[in-house]
Amino acid sequence: MTPHFQAIIIGAGQAGLAAAHELARRGLVPGVDFAVLDANEGPGGAWRHRWDSLTLGKAHGIADLPGLPMKRPDPTVPSSTLVTEYYGDYEDTFDLKVIRPAKVSRVEPATEREPAGPLRVISQAGEFTTDVLLNSTGTWDNPYVPYIPGIEDFEGLQLHTRDYVSAEEFRGRKTLVVGGGLSAIQFLLELEDVTETVWATRRPPNFTNRWKDEDKQWGLDVEDAVRERTFAGERPASVVRTTGIGMIPDYVDGVRRGLLVSRGMFDQITPNGVIFGEPLAQKAEGLGPSENAELVFPESWAPFPAGTVLGDVDVIFWNTGFRPSLRHLAPLKLRSRLGGIEMADEVTTAVNPRVLLVGYGSTASTIGATRAGRKAGRVAHQFLRAQA
Repeated sequence: MTPHFQAIIIGAGQAGLAAAHELARRGLVPGVDFAVLDANEGPGGAWRHRWDSLTLGKAHGIADLPGLPMKRPDPTVPSSTLVTEYYGDYEDTFDLKVIRPAKVSRVEPATEREPAGPLRVISQAGEFTTDVLLNSTGTWDNPYVPYIPGIEDFEGLQLHTRDYVSAEEFRGRKTLVVGGGLSAIQFLLELEDVTETVWATRRPPNFTNRWKDEDKQWGLDVEDAVRERTFAGERPASVVRTTGIGMIPDYVDGVRRGLLVSRGMFDQITPNGVIFGEPLAQKAEGLGPSENAELVFPESWAPFPAGTVLGDVDVIFWNTGFRPSLRHLAPLKLRSRLGGIEMADEVTTAVNPRVLLVGYGSTASTIGATRAGRKAGRVAHQFLRAQA
């Protein structure tokens, strides 16, 4: 017989572990009443794959998981090491019995006769059925690279954020860094001493003065802006368009010395370079509370004229973000005509109340993911009690 669990959590990252803790706190037994399936070889979620130079500091942090705060992180130790150890300790402390490696390839109705009934989960570790699914697969496995004419003809190296190992692999090369988010900015700073860089963004860099730890309303406004889109079934907006880029001293200095200055965006790729297109208007185009009528930091936007050819490019480094990793849910037909997934609340899909998305949309952040996990655990428990 196919093993059955009342609840199955897919993904043992921050959101998934928070959800597992909530289910256990409410009396469900890990490995008996619910299961956690994780695609990785060990704990840490997406953090275990991050590059060694990424530490928990000014721009990157991690929220505490419920019931076991993280010790003050050592800023000299790679975040991949710290978070892997923390998540591993968390799994052991609460005996969550995570099943891995268990990459999920497909989720579908358990029977054709009952499309709104229990679900079948097909994974690397076998098949399971469940009454309620808590999906917390994040975005790391779904990197996004926009299609630009000529992309397949480029003769140099192309890589995405998730492929980065160290600055040394760029030494002596001319690198085109693409993307307007924090990853692009931090890589530009890290590569400055080893390679010639050019920064390309589709929109003017969206610097904002609201990036402050003490500005609690800013965080709420950001979530509201994303929630409005996801609840309507639209695709979640990119993080940087919603949050903006903080006026951190290192970033400000980078702009003023000419490093963090966007040259606009190219619309054609050649075998050894790119051709820039028509620049957008000189104003920020954010979707949330960071939106400004005019650029906060106009010196960061100096686009090349249309038709400018940038040649002798050795590397195109795509820091163009990620999309939610949800392909395994395709058989459930959750997507709306607008391309996203309409939500009944922060975690419950409107199409199927048995399917909860944890860390999706407005909760796809280090702060929101823990809250979403706890809420998903509560919602799942309530659903199961109603079904009993």
